[in-house]
Amino acid sequence: MGYQVHASAIVDEGAQIGDGSRVWHFVHVCAGARIGKGVSLGQNVFVGNKVIIGDNCKIQNNVSVYDNVTLEEGVFCGPSMVFTNVYNPRSLIERKNEYRDTLVCKGATLGANCTIVCGVTIGEYAFVGAGAVINRDVPAYALMVGVPARQVGWMSEFGEKLELPLQGQGEVVCQHSGDRYSLNGRCLRKNFE
Repeated sequence: MGYQVHASAIVDEGAQIGDGSRVWHFVHVCAGARIGKGVSLGQNVFVGNKVIIGDNCKIQNNVSVYDNVTLEEGVFCGPSMVFTNVYNPRSLIERKNEYRDTLVCKGATLGANCTIVCGVTIGEYAFVGAGAVINRDVPAYALMVGVPARQVGWMSEFGEKLELPLQGQGEVVCQHSGDRYSLNGRCLRKNFE
């Protein structure tokens, strides 16, 4: 089946790209990148050497996915959102041996113009609002907004806000999917029947 690459894109020899993926205008994929099936890399995306992108991720225009970033299956990266890989960069000091790993778990959404400070884990199906700055780990299903980001709610896998407190006990049903979720303390889980 293969993948599609626009004529203006650069895919370095050695890069691995899965079937059905699309590489759009002015994209640069470095040689060590590993990209899954059904991935969309929008205009002007950069993918570094030490990057893993899972199946069915969508990376919108003007996003740079730098070394030591891993995106699991189904991650959405909104337009012009930012990853970092050095916590305290200086132009005059080489810090390539200090890159911090960033993990974005399955199904998470990273809104337009948000910033992900390196060294964090963003939980499954978390939702980071546009313009937010993430500087600490994010729980699964958490809705994060602001600078620095704070949790203001919970999101379903469908992408709808769930009516639950930030902590405590409770159960709720997603009105769009019918999926049931349980809150225990500060941990939200989807119930499988």
